[in-house]
Amino acid sequence: MTVTKSLHDLGQSIWLDNITREILDNGTLRRYIDDLSVTGLTSNPTIFDEAIGKTSAYDGGIRQKAQAGMKGEELFVELALEDLRRAADLFRPEFDRSGGIDGWVSMEVSPLIANDTKTTIDAAVRIHKQADRPNLYVKIPGTPAGVPAIEAAIFAGVPVNVTLLFSREHYLAVSDAYLRGIERRIAAGLDPRINSVASLFISRWDRAVGDKVPRDLRNRLGIAIAARTYRAHCELLASKRWRALEAAGARKQRMLWASTGTKDPAAPAGLYVEALAAPDTIDTMPEKTLLEFAAKGAVKTVMAADGGDCEAVLAAFAKAGIDVDALAARLQVEGAESFAKSWTELMKRIAEKGAALATA
Repeated sequence: MTVTKSLHDLGQSIWLDNITREILDNGTLRRYIDDLSVTGLTSNPTIFDEAIGKTSAYDGGIRQKAQAGMKGEELFVELALEDLRRAADLFRPEFDRSGGIDGWVSMEVSPLIANDTKTTIDAAVRIHKQADRPNLYVKIPGTPAGVPAIEAAIFAGVPVNVTLLFSREHYLAVSDAYLRGIERRIAAGLDPRINSVASLFISRWDRAVGDKVPRDLRNRLGIAIAARTYRAHCELLASKRWRALEAAGARKQRMLWASTGTKDPAAPAGLYVEALAAPDTIDTMPEKTLLEFAAKGAVKTVMAADGGDCEAVLAAFAKAGIDVDALAARLQVEGAESFAKSWTELMKRIAEKGAALATA
């Protein structure tokens, strides 16, 4: 049995944090599904920017769309959805087998509108309709402006991957938005079975504190934050409010671990993957992390529903001068800015390629 199959058998979904036309065309994604138990994938503007910029695989599609009069965001969204529809079809057997719990792909709304609630809602509804696949999540950032957009999107029947979460408090805010959206659907006589995942970013915590903490605390902050958030997640699923919604047919918002590739070259490649093994959760791994974990990793323990020693570890970080609440807010802002920068660069790249290819 492969180590990735062990994670799958534990009940954790393995998703690939990458998509390129190349891995679709050459059968790599198909192989990951068959050999490494990959059952979904995520994407973001940075991934698409690198995929489109570093290969010629998209040139034909860009040329065709540019010649048809498409440009900018309209051209990119359709270009990305071409890949994501193909990936969604590859994962469709898993989606059907799991009753819609697993087998998903994700497409992000423009990060340039992260602070505009109404525009985000409109974009989410539009992308969901344009994708024309039941197993495609629309990614909405869990920023203050994104929280009401998440509720509205869920109420509108749009499956949502909530991204850019960095703390228990971020998670609780978006999980409450998800529950409110479901409660509104039930009150309106609508089907409550609208799926969602909440994506907590891990490795950026440890990169942020780096050598600012004692050596015995290095590469432990992200895991401690995850453990604290997982405890809150488990407590919510045991709550009277959730049990009532579940009895009415609602589906739980699954916990997703994002940014699980190690940033410290001295750390084991599977550091976060091994620490975050937990049933009914998702780990979306960069391709390098997936392959290195498959080759050298091991499933040693299962996350404790009570958070284990996370509070003691976080207290040690506080003693070392780390304000996790302030840092969580900063990481979320920086994450949104990073995606916005990638999006802007992506739009520029597409405009330049489109102009050159349309007249070639």
